[in-house]
Order: sequence, then structure tokens, then C-alpha cells
Amino acid sequence: MEFDFLKPLDNEILQFIKEVSSQQLGSKVVFHSNEEFPDLNKIKIAIIGVLENRGDVNQTEEVELTHIRKELYGLFPGNWNVSLGDLGNILAGNSCDDTYFALRKVVSSLIKKKIIPIVIGGSQDLTYALYRAYDDLEQMVNLVSIDNKFDFGKENDALSANSYLTKIIIEEPNNLFNFSNVGFQTYFNSQEEIDLIDKLFFDAYRLGDISNNLSIAEPVFRDADIVSMDLASVKSADSGNFDSFMPNGFNGKEICALSRYSGISDKVSLFGIFNHNNTKQESILIAQIIWYFIEGYHYRSNEYPFGSRENYIKYIIPLEEELIFYKSNKTDRWWIEIPFISSGNNKLKKSTLLPCSYEEYLAACNQEIPERWWKAQRKNIV
Repeated sequence: MEFDFLKPLDNEILQFIKEVSSQQLGSKVVFHSNEEFPDLNKIKIAIIGVLENRGDVNQTEEVELTHIRKELYGLFPGNWNVSLGDLGNILAGNSCDDTYFALRKVVSSLIKKKIIPIVIGGSQDLTYALYRAYDDLEQMVNLVSIDNKFDFGKENDALSANSYLTKIIIEEPNNLFNFSNVGFQTYFNSQEEIDLIDKLFFDAYRLGDISNNLSIAEPVFRDADIVSMDLASVKSADSGNFDSFMPNGFNGKEICALSRYSGISDKVSLFGIFNHNNTKQESILIAQIIWYFIEGYHYRSNEYPFGSRENYIKYIIPLEEELIFYKSNKTDRWWIEIPFISSGNNKLKKSTLLPCSYEEYLAACNQEIPERWWKAQRKNIV
């Protein structure tokens, strides 16, 4: 059984849970112990640790998640109606491929059960295994990475935290519809890599643009299936990671807001946090990032792709090609339609809605075609 890959939490964590007050988060979570495994029919979010970091050549210490769990379960929950479970850890296998296999099987099974895994790594190459977990679900996948780098590598490079994206792009079956990077810093990425993002019709948002207007990232997360967060995207002054010093990056408030956007997205079914350095300071921030994801989940509105279009106002903009926008009566959020093209080899088998902003609607009213819509159209037919 795939859940046999999960090892129970150690006694140090379980003893800590016994000592928290009834008001703290630790008293409201079910845990995998030597005596019992959580009833998966009763949880909506599952926390999983993955003790694998061999994909990061700069990391020599074993993954340590005790501090993160203590910080998280010592927090007080919001007024949530969310059932949580901590399923324990996936240990590092004899090889990285063994770990990827175990993680893929566990995550795939949870998603099939409509449970959202929060995966705490480990190195970011584990994102490859998360992506492969969707192979059995027969759907196109949108991946969003919060990262200061794109993590491309050479085609023949071994899979690593710095090259996992290349393997996702070139390996069959290719279920990736879109990749979006949020927070890249130009000096960490070659011009060749930046050009490749454009060539593949992917989306990338510079750190400065997101920091100046955080709300432009919200539609990106609304369209994501997987969100993979690299803790190196946070500046060291806020993360507490001074082993790998980062003078620039998101601050604590911004990274938690992005996590909340991930949680509140009706489409996100998997959230991962990677490349932390086992420091107690960083654990405090990671715990708060997870807290904000759970809070976002509590406030999901169950709109597209689950809601009916009857609950939207439809706007038609006559351009060279007619653009159709929808505005939610419930949340005032906007979508733009990607039409189904009957001829050609389409990745999307029906018309679909792409999350967008009010500003993009206004731009269309001024005869400007939204760039994200144009890229989505191109990806659909190439």
C-alpha cells in the first residue's frame, strides 16, 4: 500500500503535541503515530515531510523538520473549518529515484481522495515527483514556482534542485500546460533562460514587479495546480537563513501573502516548500507560511472550475479576435475565455477560463490583447 511509505512522527513531536493547549493548532490535528494512522476520509489537508535533499549539492546536513512542526503546532488557528492531518515523513530511499517514486505514489493517492498535500522538503527537485503524481489523473498541469531562479539545466544533466524544470519539460508524458515563475531575480538567470521562457510561452514575473503590486500574482495562483516554493526566494533578513545569504527577495509579509493566494485558489491541489536550511529561525517563517495557506483554503469560494457560469457577468470585447470576459458575482474576480479550436492538435479539449485581472479587462477595452491570454492560446495549439 502506498501509505506504507509514510513513517510515523517521532516521540519528540508527539510529546510536544500532548503539552500544547486545547486552543493551539496541535490539538486540532490528527497525527500518524506508531499506534494509529489518520482516517483519510476525515481530513482535507495532509502535511507530509520528505527527508530527501540529495538533489541540492550545497546541502550536506540531513533534513530536519522537528523545529517546523513545533513552530506550526504551537500557533493558534484562525476561525477555520478545516480538518488537518500530519501523515508523518517519507524517508530518503536508497537512491533519489526511490524517494521520487514513494512521494509520487503517496501524493497521487491523496489527490485522488480530494485531499490537498502540503509537502515539506527537502530539496526542490522533489517538485518533479509532485508533477509526475498527476500522470494517472489524465489532466494538463499548471505549475507555479516561487523562486529567484528558473531551475533550468542542460538536457543531459542529472535531476537536481537546479535542473528539475528541464526534466519536466522534455520528459514524456508531457502533461505540463503552463509554467509560471513568481519572483525571479534577473542576475540569477542567464539571458538564454529568460529567452527560453518566452519561447515556450511560459510566464515569469520579476521580484520587483510583484513586490510593487502583489495583487498581480493572484490570477497566476488561481490557475495553478501545483505551487512549489523555494525558501531562497525570501531575503535572509526575513527568513533567518544566513548560511546561504540572500540580500534581496520577498519579505515575510509578502511570502505569506503569496502562500495565502495559493490556499485560496480553488484549483491548487498541491503545495510544496523546499530548500530550507534546517535553522530554527527559518522554521518560524515556514510555520507561518503553512498557516496562511490553510487560512486561504478556509476562504475558498468554490468558483471556477467548480462553479456554474450562470454566476458570472459576461463581457464581450470586439477586437480582431473576440475576447470574452467573465466577472464573478460572488467575489468580483475576473476570467477570460480561451476558446476551443476545432482544427489542429489542441492540448485543451474544450473551451476553458483563464484567471485574469480587472486591469487586463480594461486593457482589452483599449484594444490591447492580454499577454497571458495570447500565450495560453499559443500553448494550446503548438
